[in-house]
Amino acid sequence: MRHTKTGLFIQFLVLNLFFNTYGQTQGSGKTYLVINGIWFTGNGFVKQTFYCSNGILAAKKPNRVDSIIDLAGKYVIPPFGEAHNHNVEWYGEERFYKLRDRYLKDGIFYVKNPNNLPKVPGQLAGRINTPQSIDVSFSNGSITAPQGHPLGLVKRNIDREVWTIADGEGGFYYSVDNLKEFYTKWETLKKTKPGFIKLYLLYSEEYAKRRTDSNFFAWKGLNPAMLKTMIEKIHKDGYRVAVHVETSADFHTALLAGADEINHTPGFRAKEDYGFENYKIAEADAKLAARKKIAVVTTMGTAIDNIFKTIDSLPYKATEKEMIIHNLLVLHKNKVRLAIGSDAYGQTARFEIDHLKKLGIFDNLTLLKMWCETTAQTIFPGRKIGYLKEGYEASFLVLEGNPVEDFKYTERIMMRVKSGLIMRNL
Repeated sequence: MRHTKTGLFIQFLVLNLFFNTYGQTQGSGKTYLVINGIWFTGNGFVKQTFYCSNGILAAKKPNRVDSIIDLAGKYVIPPFGEAHNHNVEWYGEERFYKLRDRYLKDGIFYVKNPNNLPKVPGQLAGRINTPQSIDVSFSNGSITAPQGHPLGLVKRNIDREVWTIADGEGGFYYSVDNLKEFYTKWETLKKTKPGFIKLYLLYSEEYAKRRTDSNFFAWKGLNPAMLKTMIEKIHKDGYRVAVHVETSADFHTALLAGADEINHTPGFRAKEDYGFENYKIAEADAKLAARKKIAVVTTMGTAIDNIFKTIDSLPYKATEKEMIIHNLLVLHKNKVRLAIGSDAYGQTARFEIDHLKKLGIFDNLTLLKMWCETTAQTIFPGRKIGYLKEGYEASFLVLEGNPVEDFKYTERIMMRVKSGLIMRNL
């Protein structure tokens, strides 16, 4: 049966009821013809016809078509992602489902948690990575220096009795002071079957100064001299590596060591007394990151928010703003892959994209490509997501209008389709 005009909404209600009843854990076995949609190509929008067959997009007509969905001239884009947030965890069903629905409401299907307790994926089994939920990639812990970041967070959670001592070393983090310790603890971390590996660099240019100084508790990271050897071993064992950085020196070290992804744009929480120049990315490093095809996760929303709140009362914030703009633009100008991640607990990547938009340095097309394409690819690099092409997963958002003309349309989502299944009404 073919529906047009208002038929989009009738079709949505009928199929939504069907999928909520029968389609919870796998892609649809039925084939749907999707007509009259205006689809995002990566450069703009064109009117196209696609088939959703067994959860995959197809341009050619299959042997059988079970139903037709008429999008009545609405705009279709790939789903959004959240490349850095620690809020997908387990504190009970009610809290998780509230978070899940918030992500889905924002059109965010893919989430990366770059440090979590290794028990969390098991606690969430059956509740994530299904066509009616978010897909999440976990690091299952991280590798840092003794007394390094993120031990401050661990200590607070243990003091609050939210966590136990067992959740610290060998759980949320593995501390290594030399390569011998790394090789031993790496074998333990691997057994948790992480989706990727997280390493910490913090103020690596001051590593010797901070190493044994208790005044820098939780504000230090790995020995930069070990990083390349560590990453080579991790790569040899088949894992991608995300490196946490704070300064431009950290960024440079992570590039040379072979990082696949940089977590945080340098200066995302810059300290005025350290000097904003020490957070500025060099042009040569931006060019190198582009050649190596490294993804850099933005995480600038909180800093941008703070700048706009305090720039009048704190004059130095103008210098911080200039540093932030420099870093984002030097990366973009040199075609470095920028992924959207907020690192804002209790928020989603909507918070990050809204603040990047407020900063006013990227046009709508650039922001859309960052959020739809690069973000999805760095979260799940082995999957065919982030594009609306033949052979890619049949996952997309249907918007009321053209987001390149008005970015507000990214908030006006009429339909969410994941792996060929229409999601529940949110």
